[in-house]
Amino acid sequence: MSEPTDNNDNNTAKTAGPLKWVVIAVGVLAALLMIVLATRDSGVQRRSSSSIVGELAPAIVGVTNDGEDFDLDNWRGRWVLVNFFSTTCVPCIVEHPELIEFHERRADDGAVVSVVFDDTPERVRDFFERNGGDWPVVAEGYGQVAVAYGVTGVPESYLVAPSGVVVWKQLGGVTADGIDAVIEQLTTS
Repeated sequence: MSEPTDNNDNNTAKTAGPLKWVVIAVGVLAALLMIVLATRDSGVQRRSSSSIVGELAPAIVGVTNDGEDFDLDNWRGRWVLVNFFSTTCVPCIVEHPELIEFHERRADDGAVVSVVFDDTPERVRDFFERNGGDWPVVAEGYGQVAVAYGVTGVPESYLVAPSGVVVWKQLGGVTADGIDAVIEQLTTS
């Protein structure tokens, strides 16, 4: 009499082969994804191209959150970081202390101008009262300004040279050190 064969062992052996290849394929794809994510630019500072880089900065004329008139042309002769933001945008909230630091460092030759993007003047006022920041915040007419700059989302920043020309565009949050490095590179090259 022959020993009974275990059909479960045979079925397991038959399915283990193809399953092994699926597991290997998934592992290879996961490794490739990790490599891509590890080698790409972070969302914190992602330099971007723009059709207005190298061009005279589009006009920013409007009323600030404090009710004052603002005109970007009055800021010629200084480095101006034009920052589009929203109070509900997490990267905008994260970058805010960096904007404060840049503004304080560059008090003599630079400035920050925030342009509200899809927000209310009341929330913006509350945001600046809670988090600080002593620079103009253009809260009215921002839609036209965002279109002129080609803003697709926030935060998005543009560095305007003392000549009035846009020299740099940044998608995502900025850092004070990063902005200073761009200015340093532009002034020494």
